[in-house]
Amino acid sequence: MTIPGTADCRNIYCVGRNYRLHAAELGNAVPASPMIFAKPSHAAVRLDGTTITLPADRGAVHYEAELVWIAGRHYEPGIALHELYSHFTAGLDLTLRDVQDDLKEKGYPWLAAKGFRHSAPLGDWLPYEAEAETQGRTFAMRLNGKEVQRGDANDMVFDLAALTAHVGGLYGIGPGDLLFTGTPAGVGRLSDGDEVELLWGDDTIGKGTFRL
Repeated sequence: MTIPGTADCRNIYCVGRNYRLHAAELGNAVPASPMIFAKPSHAAVRLDGTTITLPADRGAVHYEAELVWIAGRHYEPGIALHELYSHFTAGLDLTLRDVQDDLKEKGYPWLAAKGFRHSAPLGDWLPYEAEAETQGRTFAMRLNGKEVQRGDANDMVFDLAALTAHVGGLYGIGPGDLLFTGTPAGVGRLSDGDEVELLWGDDTIGKGTFRL
């Protein structure tokens, strides 16, 4: 099974407010249906131990750790999840929070806050050969050695199957498309020189340093 690279990434779908405690910490209501937004493919970058440069002049940059799946074939109604998705990992949905707050107030789309270059760092891809592989394990993020987020896919408001049917039915899912599935509570601000580590269970699957 070929391991995807960032050059293989095409559409990057993301879902907002998919963990109740995260919605609550930002004062947002939980949506009645999946709230989908997208990032350009140029947002994808590997968390491979290198330094990643982020915008330094557009206000606070917040981290949001998430589970991410990548499709290996085209979506069809009723397709088994392990047949559609070839790999999964943990990633970061980085957000220019001040920019987002301004866009939300004006009722504008979130692209400027969510779609900047390197706003979708990705850990190492793990084979997704059965749905049971993500049951009973959690994902986490450490910031400068301290755990700041830990999530469980069982706590999603809309699970992977529901998100897949929603996104696949409305927009389509094809080879190389990514699906970010939402972040648990504990989001916060990144500072220049911060070191981030992503974990699957207790195993490190991505790390890097951020330059702002």
